[in-house]
Amino acid sequence: MIKNIDNKYSKIAIYLHWIIALLIIINIILGWSAELLPESSIRLAIDTHKSIGISVLGLVLLRILWRLSHQPPPLPNTFHTWELKLAKLGHLGLYAMMLLIPVSGWMHDSAWKDAATHPMSLFYVMSWPRISYIQNLEAGLKERLHDVFGAFHQWFGIFLVMLFVLHIAAIIKHSYFDKKPIIGRMLP
Repeated sequence: MIKNIDNKYSKIAIYLHWIIALLIIINIILGWSAELLPESSIRLAIDTHKSIGISVLGLVLLRILWRLSHQPPPLPNTFHTWELKLAKLGHLGLYAMMLLIPVSGWMHDSAWKDAATHPMSLFYVMSWPRISYIQNLEAGLKERLHDVFGAFHQWFGIFLVMLFVLHIAAIIKHSYFDKKPIIGRMLP
C-alpha cells in the first residue's frame, strides 16, 4: 500500500470522488424527475440514467481499487473515537450504496419485460449486456422480480441520499464548527 505523506487525498482519488459525486447527483435528479418530463423525453432520460449508473459502477470499482492500494490521509487525532467509528461506518455505507444501486438498477432493467425489444447501450455509443440469467427467466417471475429489484433500487437511492446529507453535515460540522480543516483533504 502506498502511504499518504500529506494530509490530502491523491489527485486521482480527489478526481474520482468529485466525478462520482457529480454523476450520482445528476442520476438522482434524472431518476426522480423522469416521469415529470414530456413523454417524448422519458426514454432518453431513463437511458441516460442507466448509462450514468453503469459508469458510476465502473468508477466506484476503480475508486475502491485505488483506495486499497493508496492509504487515505488520517483524520485529525483530535477526533473522538466515536467520530472515527461513525466516519468509517458512513464511508462503508456510501461505498455499499454506490455498488448496490447500480447493480440493483441493472437487475431491475434486466427483468424489464420489454428488454428484448429495447437493447441497452452505454450513452448510445456501445451496447451493454443485460444480466442474461434474469432476462431469460419465465415472464411472470421476471415481472415480479422487476418490481422487487425496482423497489430495492429506490430504497437504496433514498438511503444514499440520507448518507450523503449526513456526509455533508459532518464535513460542515468538522470544518466550520470544530475548526478541523478536513474539507481541504478532498479539494483539488
